[in-house]
Amino acid sequence: MQPRNMSMSGVVDLAAVKAAGEAKAKAEQARAQAARTGGTGAVTPAALVIDVDEAGFERDVLQRSAEVPVVIDFWAEWCEPCKQLGPLLERLAVEYNGRFLLAKVDVDANQMLMQQFGIQGIPAVFAVVAGQALPLFQGAAPEAQIRETLDQLIQVGEQRFGLTGITVDPDAPADAAPAEVPAGPYDALLEAAASALDANDFGGAVQAYKNVLTDDPGNPEAKLGLAQAELLGRVQSMDPAAVRKDAAEKPDDVNAQIAAADLDLVGGHVEDAFGRLVEAVRRTTGDERNTARLRLLELFEVIGPEDPRVTAARTALARVLF
Repeated sequence: MQPRNMSMSGVVDLAAVKAAGEAKAKAEQARAQAARTGGTGAVTPAALVIDVDEAGFERDVLQRSAEVPVVIDFWAEWCEPCKQLGPLLERLAVEYNGRFLLAKVDVDANQMLMQQFGIQGIPAVFAVVAGQALPLFQGAAPEAQIRETLDQLIQVGEQRFGLTGITVDPDAPADAAPAEVPAGPYDALLEAAASALDANDFGGAVQAYKNVLTDDPGNPEAKLGLAQAELLGRVQSMDPAAVRKDAAEKPDDVNAQIAAADLDLVGGHVEDAFGRLVEAVRRTTGDERNTARLRLLELFEVIGPEDPRVTAARTALARVLF
């Protein structure tokens, strides 16, 4: 079960990483705030099944997917198989007790979402994990098959993204929701930086994130945003075919390998980007080796230190360095 990057624009890029990284930072702040105030952020079993539309998709699916896998049931009122599958998924959502969240999307009312997921027929079931989309199955599958698929999904969420799910409390108030994160001192600056990033003003985004880091060097959202803005700024004017041809013809050219690694990462090929730079470090010495090593550390920041792919690449880097 391999995730693929999900962007609301339909372009495979860092938008999913950005959304998930920002949401993860906010989720961590929310948990810390709940702990300080004695709250749990628990929800009722009924809150494990939600109706989602295009306007709320980023908030209810992309952002929530940073803390729990979100299973999306694309359905319609006229679809007879949907009437069999929907209640089954709802029952399983409650039974799995917060290990996944079920989002129901009426395709008649949300045609754009149907197109963006490339759905040809319904019922169709997808998942979003840490901002990345996974096609699960189409049609009214048997319950045993659905359970197996859900178990694999939860395993991917835990092992690859560290998702712990959401706490369920049958006695929680009916309108209970995860604790809101209080507005922080840098929220306006971070919002301006994110807006610049979305507008492809990478220079403006870099400066905005640096302004935050000047006062708060450890700010996780600013560190992630800066790494992304710098990366996207570098690849903006690249000719992918020329860069890849150059890298293939010059395996010992550090700059050629660095440029190709940037393209690998933007294209979602994380392991390829890391492996390319680890190999560049292995093949070089002196300043060239240090240049490759520093770029690899920058790319680690884009993905996040807790990602298993970063952990594996750090281990590989240590082997070639020492």
